Amino acid sequence: MELYLANTGCDYEAENVARIFFPGLRPVKRYPAHGADAVYVRRSRTRAVCAVRRDGRVAVRWAPLAPDADKKQAEYAVCRALFLLLRGETGLCPPWGMLTGVRPVRFLRTLREKGLTAQQAKEHLCGRYFVSEEKFALCEDIARRQAPALAASGPRSCSLYISIPFCPSRCSYCSFVSRTIAQSRELIEPYVRCLVREIEATAALIERLGLRLETAYIGGGTPTAISAAQLRLLMDTVRRCFDVRALREYTVEAGRPDCTDEEKLGVILEGGATRISINPQTMDDGVLAAIGRRHTAQDVADCFAAARRIGHRNINMDLIAGLPTDTPAGFAKSLAAVAALSPENITVHTLTLKRASNLVIDHAPDAYGDVAAMLHACGALAGQGYAPYYLYRQKGTLQNLENTGYTKPGFEGLYNIYIMEEAHTILSAGAGGSTKMVAGGGRIRRVFNYKYPAEYIRGFDDVLAHKEEVARFYEQRDDLDPETAG
Repeated sequence: MELYLANTGCDYEAENVARIFFPGLRPVKRYPAHGADAVYVRRSRTRAVCAVRRDGRVAVRWAPLAPDADKKQAEYAVCRALFLLLRGETGLCPPWGMLTGVRPVRFLRTLREKGLTAQQAKEHLCGRYFVSEEKFALCEDIARRQAPALAASGPRSCSLYISIPFCPSRCSYCSFVSRTIAQSRELIEPYVRCLVREIEATAALIERLGLRLETAYIGGGTPTAISAAQLRLLMDTVRRCFDVRALREYTVEAGRPDCTDEEKLGVILEGGATRISINPQTMDDGVLAAIGRRHTAQDVADCFAAARRIGHRNINMDLIAGLPTDTPAGFAKSLAAVAALSPENITVHTLTLKRASNLVIDHAPDAYGDVAAMLHACGALAGQGYAPYYLYRQKGTLQNLENTGYTKPGFEGLYNIYIMEEAHTILSAGAGGSTKMVAGGGRIRRVFNYKYPAEYIRGFDDVLAHKEEVARFYEQRDDLDPETAG
């Protein structure tokens, strides 16, 4: 299926709407060949014309455009016409309607902050954007649960993300910037040395600017893929540079049981972490093998038991709906097996197909199982004391669905809320790190580290120099008290 856009003024938005229905769509710059399956959108000064041709059948829908329509109004009219055309022709009713953004909960919160009542906000999302009542209710529930955490974040608040981009092996679904230990063993030691220096520089910057570190998160990759000694050096650096006892949350991804032993779990606990993540993705051994994992479901349970035994009291576990060879019944069994362990958080991701992964992005969505039915199984979590507390969406997610974090009362993952709701600045250290600076009025600026470990090491002087962009950003902020403006 090809996509041809002509003078739409909103090519990016129109493409995203079309991909809701045809994930493998290929944008082309020429008019589609005669008889080819294609989606076509053209805009003139007074109207938008949308068409779709499949199996020799052509359907057309057009929408009038007011001559004085501004960019947002025209964009909405084009995308609405395209959405209604494709919904009618495919018979699909996407639960998130024509919303393509990654932060629907934040969108809802923005509407309420603008003065809309709950009913008006519902009419806006469900009526204007065709969001299902079920997804709207989910957003409302999460927004209520996030309110205390967001209220605790102030203009001087920030969080820290530390990247360990190494894994024991690469999972087939993975699109992260990560390298296997076998490929990159010689890079790990110099990488950790550079990372220690960047953490020190970041701590100095936080102190200089008068910021308050709320949460820290060591992620990857798989942080426990490095040695216990290297992990201890890293965590000792964090403890030396920051008062970790004052942090509201300190998470380390203990990810995979094939590289997370009791010694490393102990290093994490001694280093001051208050939350860990042990991520099976599935508790089905056959599915684990299909995605390239070199451990069993029993290994996951044993790792979890070891974490509890040595004193970890706040544990998250991740699952992915839609993995190759999985089924709704199989996913429900994985969910039940994880819930039986009683972790404080369960995060359920919907499989996302990306070009950087080894899965085939052009497969039809149903080639990976009925993920909507899999997510339906999450309703059972309410009876086991879990409630949804954060949510985000990604491009290429099967059936246009979402990723949701569930929590027991009082164990909301604060870092997850802060980064997804863009509540405050996230300072990143390490390869692939993206520092996102947030100011009042929605002003956001990003600073990117080098993507790959070897680049990061070679260009480390540049990495340190780029820290000054953070200082310049804060010098321009108008929402800080004068005595803390740096």
